[in-house]
Amino acid sequence: MFSNEDYLADLLVEAGATTQEQVDQARSGKGSLIENLLENTELTEATIAGVLATNAGIETVDLGEASITAEVTSSVPDDIAVRYKVVPVADDGVYLTVAVADPFDFETMDSLPTILGRELMFVCATHSAIQEFLKQFYGAQDTLGGDMNVPTSEGAEVEEGDAPIIRLVQHMLAEAMKMRCSDIHIEPLETSVRIRYRIDGRLVEVDNHPKKLLPAIIARLKVMSGSMSIAEKRLPQDGRIQLKAGDKEIDLRVSSVPSNHGESIVMRILDKSALVLGLPELGFFSDDQSEFEELIGLPDGILLVTGPTGSGKTTTLYTCLNVINRPDRKIITVEDPVEYELPGINQVMVKADIGMTFAAALRSMLRQAPNIIMIGEIRDAETANIAINAALTGHLVLSTLHTNDAPSAVARLADIGIKRFLIASAVRAILAQRLVRKLCPVCKAPATLNDKQLRALNLDAARLSESTIMGPTGCEKCRDLGYRGRMGIFELFKIDDEVRHMVNENLTTSQLRRRARELGMRSMREDGIRKVQAGLTSAEEVLHVTMSDAD
Repeated sequence: MFSNEDYLADLLVEAGATTQEQVDQARSGKGSLIENLLENTELTEATIAGVLATNAGIETVDLGEASITAEVTSSVPDDIAVRYKVVPVADDGVYLTVAVADPFDFETMDSLPTILGRELMFVCATHSAIQEFLKQFYGAQDTLGGDMNVPTSEGAEVEEGDAPIIRLVQHMLAEAMKMRCSDIHIEPLETSVRIRYRIDGRLVEVDNHPKKLLPAIIARLKVMSGSMSIAEKRLPQDGRIQLKAGDKEIDLRVSSVPSNHGESIVMRILDKSALVLGLPELGFFSDDQSEFEELIGLPDGILLVTGPTGSGKTTTLYTCLNVINRPDRKIITVEDPVEYELPGINQVMVKADIGMTFAAALRSMLRQAPNIIMIGEIRDAETANIAINAALTGHLVLSTLHTNDAPSAVARLADIGIKRFLIASAVRAILAQRLVRKLCPVCKAPATLNDKQLRALNLDAARLSESTIMGPTGCEKCRDLGYRGRMGIFELFKIDDEVRHMVNENLTTSQLRRRARELGMRSMREDGIRKVQAGLTSAEEVLHVTMSDAD
């Protein structure tokens, strides 16, 4: 109940509130010393609060008589009030007055000003009055001496005794997982807090809350992350929350950024059980799959996967590793961060703050004699040069690059500072990709393409006689979106001797692209058209993600 019951007992004896004999009898009984004194003597909680306040040099307060406004109550986030057993009493704009039951709990007294980012003035109240207030205003569990029910981040289930903000956050996380969303966006607006989920690549607004709840929601998520400062609201922060939802292990990557209306948080959901580890599941048709399997089976060289952020590049690389992972091969990855753990593969996380950069990790990895190296992203000349040298000395290197299409990767590497003859020698193939939403298998229905879509896709009605054109409808399974899940559309640029010569000759990206098309490279739009004709996705989806892909 109190941080040091023996010291408190000495204070009570010294103040004449109890006797040493009563203390000795209470100490020999079962349970808490102070609880035994309260139960078996005339000692009251009000007397204890008075003695504590006198010795701590602070005032006492009767919470039952205090006039505490909702504005003052909201000045301390629910989970902080419940965890530290404190009640905000008044706020004069300079000092926030906070009631505590134990003014000698130095952890609370030292931590709270930093956590709340405020100058605090402490007053003393009875333990039961604080408990009753927390139960009434914050929904805390009514337990006299033990810790109140503050769930850890080990579960996403909502418990009946949880504080309102805790229940709100847990419900938000549970709904996000239920809806298979990849990101949760908590965005402060002028008068409200908007909650949006990214489902199959599209943002969907799911809720709005009063603006006054923002500090409590942000504080709760920072507490759950364990590494983010509640007091710091001016600088961006990153954290990680680990949850267990049933038998699933879920990682949340938390990012907070200060905005003009308050802190904004985005959480990326990484569901380890949802990782796709097969090429057909990624969206490869059998002809592309056989070509790609040949490439990832090569003994050396670089295979690049390109596309914008959120286009599924990392998932494709993980799938490649899963396909080629065998006991006779040593595979090492360097990632920032390690998103999914793969059995049998050595995965290294970048930690730039201690000098573990991509380049530093790569240099060390090469001493481990790997057969295959996966680099999360080629970001600079140093990393690119090490990757090139590794590819030229007998290693297969898989990595990602940010470019709009496959041929552009050559120019991007050259811009980074890699000599063109090295690019031509080391790079074996470049796979560009985008993600399109798959039509819901339950409710998709036959559809027709209008003239505008036919022109945009370079199709004529006669070619569609044997196609299965389908469109979105909407049902309970897909939450009336008409789509469920995503798949890739791909552009595979293989580097042969002629292309190597063109790279060495410093030809433009458009010239490289033209030659690649002559050699049979299918563009992303053309791959998307095949999937429209197979009834897997809609024309709208393909046109949406390949607007710049038309030849």
